[in-house]
Amino acid sequence: MKHELIEQREQNDACIDSAESRKKKVKCQLTFKNEEQELNRVAEFMESVCDELQLDMHVAMKLQVAMEEMVTNVIFYAYPEGTSADITLTAESDGQELTFVLSDTGKPFDPTAKEDADIDVNPMDREQGGMGILIVKNIMNEVSYQRLGEENRLTMKKKL
Repeated sequence: MKHELIEQREQNDACIDSAESRKKKVKCQLTFKNEEQELNRVAEFMESVCDELQLDMHVAMKLQVAMEEMVTNVIFYAYPEGTSADITLTAESDGQELTFVLSDTGKPFDPTAKEDADIDVNPMDREQGGMGILIVKNIMNEVSYQRLGEENRLTMKKKL
């Protein structure tokens, strides 16, 4: 059974639900500004996606951490200070896998190219950066990056 738009929030935040069973097919999208206060909207969006898919609370919390980490990096580091831009987070599930795509038009940056942080080194002695993507790689089953024209596209997949 296909439902039309089930929710419309500010600025292109929408979910479409196309199944009634536990293994739902869902597609949701949130467009937000590169501003710190938008992290609350991202958290609400993630909660909505996880609720819609009836995900286990433990899995939902891990997904929330992964998205917060990657979105925070885009908000704080992708654009020159004072630049306002849109960022898009899409979530899509085919019932077997949940795919998130984080898109922005900030400076090119492939977080997957960075060498994993060495967790055996004292954090005070470790080079800054790399822990966030390491956390995301450990939560998700697949993480990939593409630069398409002027757009950074980070794709993160989690088997359900």
